[in-house]
Amino acid sequence: MPTEILILAWAAVLLLVHIFTAVFFKTRQYGADWNAGARDAAMPPLGAVPARLERARDNFLETLPIAIIALTGVVLAGRTGPMTALGGWIWLGARAVYLPLYWSGVPKVRTLAFLVSIVGLGMVLRPLLHG
Repeated sequence: MPTEILILAWAAVLLLVHIFTAVFFKTRQYGADWNAGARDAAMPPLGAVPARLERARDNFLETLPIAIIALTGVVLAGRTGPMTALGGWIWLGARAVYLPLYWSGVPKVRTLAFLVSIVGLGMVLRPLLHG
């Protein structure tokens, strides 16, 4: 199995971590009845930590489709190699670091982790764009 597909499998695991972490803290604030209910009622604004976790999840969801396209694309095009695998791992590692940084409210370093993840995606996309 190509490394790039393994990276996508771990990205799915990271997405589950994002989803369940955000929902856990949101449920702590709103309660189990909210979680198990229809969620039709307007709720007060989220506290700082649950709101940050939702934003971190949303940010991950912004780059995940790009990663899926890039990592799947290099596999389908037969353009995998050490650089695409390294780029994929850099993207995934930076995205994994991003979650606790955002959770903790760490500014600037969180942005640096995001930028590193974009560099990783660029490394994966390069063989597709420069044939």
